[in-house]
Amino acid sequence: MTSTPQTAVITGAASGLGLELARLAASRGIRLVLADVQADALEAATAELSARTEVLSKRVDVSVAAEVEALGADTFARFGAPHLVFNNAGVGFGGFIWEHTVKDWQWVLGVNLWGVAHGVRVFTPMMLAAAKADPSWRGRIINTASMAGLVNAPNMGVYNVTKHAVVSLSETLYQDLKLVTDQVSASVLCPYFVPTGIHESHRNRPRETMSKPTKSQLVAQVMSSKAVSSGKVTAADVARLTFEAIDAGQFYIFSHAFAPKLAASRLDDVAAGRNPSDPFADKPEIGEGLRKALRD
Repeated sequence: MTSTPQTAVITGAASGLGLELARLAASRGIRLVLADVQADALEAATAELSARTEVLSKRVDVSVAAEVEALGADTFARFGAPHLVFNNAGVGFGGFIWEHTVKDWQWVLGVNLWGVAHGVRVFTPMMLAAAKADPSWRGRIINTASMAGLVNAPNMGVYNVTKHAVVSLSETLYQDLKLVTDQVSASVLCPYFVPTGIHESHRNRPRETMSKPTKSQLVAQVMSSKAVSSGKVTAADVARLTFEAIDAGQFYIFSHAFAPKLAASRLDDVAAGRNPSDPFADKPEIGEGLRKALRD
């Protein structure tokens, strides 16, 4: 008697980290549910991965509750409860926090926070039901946050807010699950700068939500593009680290070895009651360059 293969749901699955997670899952024989808002990229990913495992793909805007609910229903009808749920879809957006328009807030909160909330709301109950029905069943929800969910770099406005919220949501989910089961758990992934294409998020932004960018937003776009593009740790590396952490039952997942120290520095300020430390203390030239660009 052979056991039923595992199933993984991945949002933002058509590019970057999502695609690498899907590739690695496929190599493990895991069936895939791929969701992404970019139809052409999703079609290409589906064609590639269908040659390696069973795939269900669906164009989904994770900010829309009904679309995530439909994804959940389709997943359950095809495969039953998923064993892994990667709430991975996200967009990047920077600039001074007071310069974000209502539509900026709605777009970034919609994808980065509501997308995760919808994923947790839709998939957790079916995973808990599967665990209750089978003592051997195991599941895990992995929410993609960012190091921006543990530190607060300047000129990253609404992005920082959403990613801190995802860390909080994930920590609470972990603790809530501990109250009711030992079979389903959660992790939060906090990558540093990794070449994923998140700096090109505007390619999928609805036109009706766009406005003329401010100076701070343009500066943030340039800096983000440079930082992301120059990252030495690849999306494939992060996918590998993520699956290793899942295998180990690890909650916090980092892409870079130095990342926990960045979070510790902020928490040291909190514990000591200090004002936030200079984020550019180790690289003052970056701080000077940013101040010059924003003040000129």
